[in-house]
Amino acid sequence: MSKVMVIEDDEILNGGLCYNLQKREITPVPAYTLEEAEKLLSEGAFDLVLLDVNLPDGDGFRFAKDQIIPCGIPFIFLTSRDLDEEIIGGYRLGADDYITKPFRIQIVMEKIQAVLRRCAGRTESVRYVCGNLSVDFEKRLVRKNGDIVPLTPTEYDLLQFLIQNRRHILTKEVLLEHIWDSKGNYVNEHTLSLNISRLRNKISNGESDYIKTVYGMGYRWVEAEGESI
Repeated sequence: MSKVMVIEDDEILNGGLCYNLQKREITPVPAYTLEEAEKLLSEGAFDLVLLDVNLPDGDGFRFAKDQIIPCGIPFIFLTSRDLDEEIIGGYRLGADDYITKPFRIQIVMEKIQAVLRRCAGRTESVRYVCGNLSVDFEKRLVRKNGDIVPLTPTEYDLLQFLIQNRRHILTKEVLLEHIWDSKGNYVNEHTLSLNISRLRNKISNGESDYIKTVYGMGYRWVEAEGESI
């Protein structure tokens, strides 16, 4: 049974969402603050997170970037913030969907089930295999053709983040914020490009570099040569 965290401070709305999830045989776990949600994330695995943006103790965008994305959990924003730039920002951050209030509960449930079907198993495995490349997320170990690939901590963080968000184009801004700004370091795009280039050289199998440059936007992980964006 799928397990979904619902981060929404409106108790009536949170209860309604949880009730409708249960009717569809999905286990809901309510959270009313980001502090509570962070504690729940540390205690167990989730198949999806549904979260508001305006919460009493913080911003949902920041929480998704700092807490949800590093866990590789799919997430959907459910919010009254409906400006075009906010919606675009949510998708660029990596959201699997962005639903604005008011909404029809039946539509929300269908969107949730669609994301769960699409992402089935994404958060369960600690090992990822693609071509001649294998990544053990638990041990932070990368192998190519069975041989260990020596990566720097930054290169590994980039690799893991790209793989976990392989259904999305990751902008340079998102990568810079997630890999460096979260640690309190400031770097420029040249540093990012240099690390991407070094990572490509180490993991390339001669047929695919795995990391596709999407000009004018950023980068995307591809699992097969010629894969479309």
